[in-house]
Amino acid sequence: MKKGDGIVFLSLPFAAGAAVTHIAGCPPQAAAALSLACAAALAACCLLNSDCRPVIGLLFFCLGGLCRCTEALTGGFPHPAVFPHAMDRMEEAISGLGFEGPHSAGIITALLTGRRSGLPRETVEVFRRSGASHILALSGLHLGIIYLFIRKLLSPIGNSRAARTLRSTLAVTLCGLYTAATGASPSTVRAFLFVLLNEMGGAIRGRRHSPLGTLAIALLIQLSVRPSLIASAGFQLSYLAMLGISLMFMPLRDWYPGRGPLKRIWDAAALSTSCQLFTAPAAWWHFRSLPGYYLITNLLALPLTEILIVGSLLCLLLAAAGICPQFLPEICGKVAQLMEFCLTVTASL
Repeated sequence: MKKGDGIVFLSLPFAAGAAVTHIAGCPPQAAAALSLACAAALAACCLLNSDCRPVIGLLFFCLGGLCRCTEALTGGFPHPAVFPHAMDRMEEAISGLGFEGPHSAGIITALLTGRRSGLPRETVEVFRRSGASHILALSGLHLGIIYLFIRKLLSPIGNSRAARTLRSTLAVTLCGLYTAATGASPSTVRAFLFVLLNEMGGAIRGRRHSPLGTLAIALLIQLSVRPSLIASAGFQLSYLAMLGISLMFMPLRDWYPGRGPLKRIWDAAALSTSCQLFTAPAAWWHFRSLPGYYLITNLLALPLTEILIVGSLLCLLLAAAGICPQFLPEICGKVAQLMEFCLTVTASL
């Protein structure tokens, strides 16, 4: 087994075992059979050698199925509500900032909390028809932007070893609290695991960063805790999007080696294309539809989404300190209006 590909090799049969068992059903007899198969594969690994790839793959396939059976028989881990009123307070704070525009506060509320109740049905339909409905649903995209914002906010702490440890601890803690408070959807949990693994990897000197390895570790952890997620559309789309970024984004990005604004547009298009190509089969399977203008939509909406999330978080922090200037909510409101206008035009094409 080559160095660095072990966790990728183990996560795939584990996910396959969970998927096959989920599709076939999870009777008690299946759990018993999978337990015996795990014991037999483990014994074979000990008797043969530790690098027997087929046997190890079979072992993790059986373990994935066994985890799914165990979850079905026991009901799985409880999923209690954490900080149930935190998002209520955030929604109230957003409404009180006076963002300019009739739907601006509703769009910002959806971006930060995932709640769409403040948006009229027509606006939600515009996001759907333009292929931007994923922007209104909390996902790894949102947590990733928030994580980078937190890192930037904590940068004045310094770069000493103690400062880096404190910054990593605060970033992971805040992202974890946000993930829990917003309901811990599969895609936000995946993004939180990426944050956690990234910070842990950064603390180990000389460790080479492997996006595909990080993806495999997160997949293994998340399915070990809740194997039934293998059937979730959000879970599948989140991991397929990251798989596309890991495998396809860099080669596509390097096709155009220039600099300047055109290079940034090319990079954004390469990122969007990488995600879309890998998520298209799952999107069609679950929703029987594909966005016709995904490239235009993402090129327009994703930069505005980042500006809105960062700007509205800055407004909330300054408002909590009592020093938020009025022009900041006005600017964020205009950006939200611009996003809605761009998506309305795209949806009408």
